[in-house]
Amino acid sequence: MLDLIHAYENYLAKVKQASGNTISSYLRDIRQFSQWLAKIGKPDILTTTQVNISDYLAYLREEGKSGATVSRSLASLKNFFAYAVSTGFMEASPVPEDIHVDRGEKKLPQVLTGKEVELLLSQPACVDAKGYRDKAMLEVMYATGMRVTELIDLNIDDVNPELGSVRCRNAKKSRVIPLYPAALKSLTVYIQDVRPTLVSDPSETALFVNVGGSRMSRQGFWKILKYYQAKAGIEKEITPHTLRHSFAVHLLENGADLGSLQELMGHSDISSTQLYTHLVNQKLKSVYQKCHPKA
Repeated sequence: MLDLIHAYENYLAKVKQASGNTISSYLRDIRQFSQWLAKIGKPDILTTTQVNISDYLAYLREEGKSGATVSRSLASLKNFFAYAVSTGFMEASPVPEDIHVDRGEKKLPQVLTGKEVELLLSQPACVDAKGYRDKAMLEVMYATGMRVTELIDLNIDDVNPELGSVRCRNAKKSRVIPLYPAALKSLTVYIQDVRPTLVSDPSETALFVNVGGSRMSRQGFWKILKYYQAKAGIEKEITPHTLRHSFAVHLLENGADLGSLQELMGHSDISSTQLYTHLVNQKLKSVYQKCHPKA
């Protein structure tokens, strides 16, 4: 792989005569993608699939990258794999021809109201293993504001029942997030009474598992969330990120400071956290316009 990247670097410099900044940007995007592949257990970039490309772009969005950054990364990968095909390293590019990324200003998903959150969290019927598991997942998601990848990456030993917290890890660092009592109760019941009935392999470390006893997937949680959205009759478009944004906005509305929210969200740059103040300000402006007698 290093030979391929080195050859591509020479191609950009000598054939395309790209600027030093352009070459540096392309190679950085490719190396970051390669590191992500290694993290998911796929060290050979030449075995990249269309699903890998789509998942990586989703990962960048979940990391809070702007539309322009995601679009640039896609362009870097498209050019790199086109080169790999043209030089015989690959038979076909894994980048879908019709894939598109909006370069416009990043727009946050809709935020749920407090009543909508309560309605959503009340949907799982705790009458069987699936209901208890789903209840625990939704409660933990809203209690912590985790990214969906962080949620499904949780291991059983990341939970500290005594402290009432979970340890969340991502590629950069880890953080400890407290759980409110209802979330801790749902999670404790799941761990003690439900998870053992789903997991037959004692070496399985995943906290949240599917009915087969394997780690829950992003797609699996997405389907769970959409199912309960429909069951609750909530018309807003809800994604796993909607719960993350709702968590942030609700904390700000109730007096949380930006520095603390940044730590809880796992943002490396506080500018990412500041985006939520716009949603709070928009809501206050809407309330003002509706309620002030002179508005």
